[in-house]
Amino acid sequence: MHVCVLGQGYVGLPLAVRAAEAGHTVTGYEPDRARCAALAAGSSYVEDIGDDRLRAVLDSDAYYATSDPQDLKGFDVAVITVPTPLTDRAPDLSCVRAAGRALAGWIEPGATVVLESTTHPGTTRDVLIPLLEEGSGLVAGKDFHVGFSPERIDPGNPDWRLENTPKIVAGLTEGCLERVKAFYDTVTDVAVPASGLEEAELAKVFENTYRHVNIALVNELSRMAHTLGVDVWHTLELAATKPFGFTKFLPGPGVGGHCLPIDPVYLSHHVKARHGQTFRLIELAQDINESQPDYVVRRLQDALSRRFRRSVHGARILALGAAYKPGTSDARQSPAVEVTERLRQMGADVTVVDPYLPDGGSRTIPFAAEAEDVGTGTCVADFDAVVLLTPHGEFDLERLAAEAAFVLDTRGVMTAAPHIERL
Repeated sequence: MHVCVLGQGYVGLPLAVRAAEAGHTVTGYEPDRARCAALAAGSSYVEDIGDDRLRAVLDSDAYYATSDPQDLKGFDVAVITVPTPLTDRAPDLSCVRAAGRALAGWIEPGATVVLESTTHPGTTRDVLIPLLEEGSGLVAGKDFHVGFSPERIDPGNPDWRLENTPKIVAGLTEGCLERVKAFYDTVTDVAVPASGLEEAELAKVFENTYRHVNIALVNELSRMAHTLGVDVWHTLELAATKPFGFTKFLPGPGVGGHCLPIDPVYLSHHVKARHGQTFRLIELAQDINESQPDYVVRRLQDALSRRFRRSVHGARILALGAAYKPGTSDARQSPAVEVTERLRQMGADVTVVDPYLPDGGSRTIPFAAEAEDVGTGTCVADFDAVVLLTPHGEFDLERLAAEAAFVLDTRGVMTAAPHIERL
């Protein structure tokens, strides 16, 4: 089939490459011309897709990257994988609308359009379908097929990839569902049919709401445990020995990525705007997780004052990690970035090191005394404090423990010591 994937980011590029490898002819539509040029040259900016995989599908003519909407013509299946951000703390569906308008004029009878972008229940039916019908002059569910299949991409996860992660699929009609499932059966191992569009849309935002709420719970627990002088990390290990009725979540500097800071807001905002009801647990979780970077800064501030009788202002601080999770360069909504910005606003001299980000510091991790290993003429011992924000595997934590004057470990991956505090 001729498959068009609109949006070539963390979700769209893996889907496009996988579809090309499965035997489809794939057009990857990316409005950002710089990104499009990189893809056409065989250079991937998504870690989950190596340059070798991208070049293989390019060389076989199974994949083509373009920023020209006219190249969408003649598609059998089109999948929309564009961002759904927040603007002024409200859902922003402008990219979904733009993608729908770009596709509408090229829809032919029998074609299939699938939305993968995370959004609130009702978006496919009430927002996307009217745009497709208006622009095509055709009737959804009769002349062409429409479905929703929420993305479940976890950047940097080597175990759960696109092809082996169960894929929820939904359609406007039974015929639409059959077409949507038939496509995803070619690129994923397991396709899970949903009874309706809204159920599939709600399932996606609930998956992330579940994580968001539980992370907020352990973040607040960690604050209370610190006040009580109790080791929250050991407490969680003890609780996790229960073989039923408990799932282990861990505290940290906050939540990041596209999903957790944003997706639950789509649900709570939609319920309030459409029905005037408040999803209180989501809003409370949002308050807790959004305030976590401030809590990290306060803990560091208190430690500097207590241990060294100095303030954050003028302190030299080494911040390890800028991405929102280990093993990836994804810094979208990253709490690590927020912590760094807050420290700098308070007058701290902050050096950021992240081996996955080209502008995040030296790729050679500065755990040796030699100045050339740092690139800045300094070493770990020269910093007043180190704050470990993202525990990338490249960081040598043993050497960090040996060389640093003080470490605030926000992820609980280091062994507690007199000069090492865990959040």
